[in-house]
Amino acid sequence: MIYIKNDCNKPQFNLALEEYVFNYLDQFDEIFLLWINEPTIVVGKHQNTIEEINIQYVKENNINVVRRLSGGGAVYHDLGNLNYTIISKNKDSNGFDFKTFSQPVIEVLADLGIHAEFTGRNDIVIDGKKFCGNAQYMRKGRVLHHGAILFDVELDVLAKALKVSQDKIVSKGVKSVRSRVTNIKEHLKEDITIEDFKELLLKHMFKDKEDMEVYELTEEDLKNINKLMEERYMTWDWVYGQSPEFNIRKDRRFPSGKVEILIDVDNGFIKDIKFYGDFFGHGDLKDVEEKLVDIKYSEDEINEALKSIDVGYYFSGISQDELLKAIID
Repeated sequence: MIYIKNDCNKPQFNLALEEYVFNYLDQFDEIFLLWINEPTIVVGKHQNTIEEINIQYVKENNINVVRRLSGGGAVYHDLGNLNYTIISKNKDSNGFDFKTFSQPVIEVLADLGIHAEFTGRNDIVIDGKKFCGNAQYMRKGRVLHHGAILFDVELDVLAKALKVSQDKIVSKGVKSVRSRVTNIKEHLKEDITIEDFKELLLKHMFKDKEDMEVYELTEEDLKNINKLMEERYMTWDWVYGQSPEFNIRKDRRFPSGKVEILIDVDNGFIKDIKFYGDFFGHGDLKDVEEKLVDIKYSEDEINEALKSIDVGYYFSGISQDELLKAIID
C-alpha cells in the first residue's frame, strides 16, 4: 500500500484526485488517501441534487455542492470531517463490501477506548448514532472505497444543509437528522485534534510509518487532475444534471436504498424516464433508461424490456420484479 499526501480542502479537486488515482495509478495494488473538505455537500452518483439540499441555506452559507462517482446518499463535510479513501485491486469486485474496508476506523477507535460497530448497509455507529458513512465505486477489477468520518463537524449546519426525506428518517426510527448522528470528539476520554486522529489512522494503516511508501504527485499528475476537476467536478451538468419534465413520479425504499423514478408518459408511451436515489450500482443508468423509452407504460412491456438488463448490476440488491413494481405500482 502507498500513501498519497493531500492537504487541499477544495472538494472538486479532492474528488478529481480520487478519480485520477483510481483510473491511472494502476501500477499500485493498494492506495490510501486522507483528505478534508471545506464546507461541502457531496451527493451520490444517482441522486437528484436539488432534492437533497436546502438550496437557499446552501447559497446563503457558501456551501459547496459536488457529486461523487459512487452511489449512496448525500453527506455534509466541513473542516471537522476526515475523509479516507482506499483503492484496491485485491478485493472481490462482484459485490459491495463495506464492512471490511470500515474495519481500520473501528480498530483505531477501539485503541482510543471507543466501541464502534458497523451496521446497516454502509454505516459505522457509536451508541447507535452514525459518525461515518461509506460508499464504493468499482471498475475493471478495482474498487474505490471512501468514508466520511464526523470528528468535530458542525452538526447543526449539517442538519440545516441536507434535505433528508421523511421516509428515510422513519426507516431509521429517529425523529431528525441531528438526532441520528454524532461526532467522535463527543466520545473521547482525552481531547485530541482532527490532525491527531488523522495521524493515528495513518499509523494504523501502515503500522510503521518509517516504512511508509509515499507517492508524490508529479506536475503531469496535477495538470491532469486539474483538467478533470474543471471538465467534470466543476460543471453544472455533472453536479445538478437535467431533470426531465415528468407527469408520473414513483419512489420506493428498499433495504439497499431508495429509488425515485420520474417518468414522462405521452399517449400511453414512455417519452423519458430518470432514476435517482441513494442506492449503489455498477453501471450507467442511461443504459436502463434507454431500454424503457418509446415503449408502452404497461407492466408487460416494461417487464419485457427489463429482461434484457442485469437489473442487479445497475441497482445492487434490487431484483427485476422489485424494480418493475417500483415503476408501475
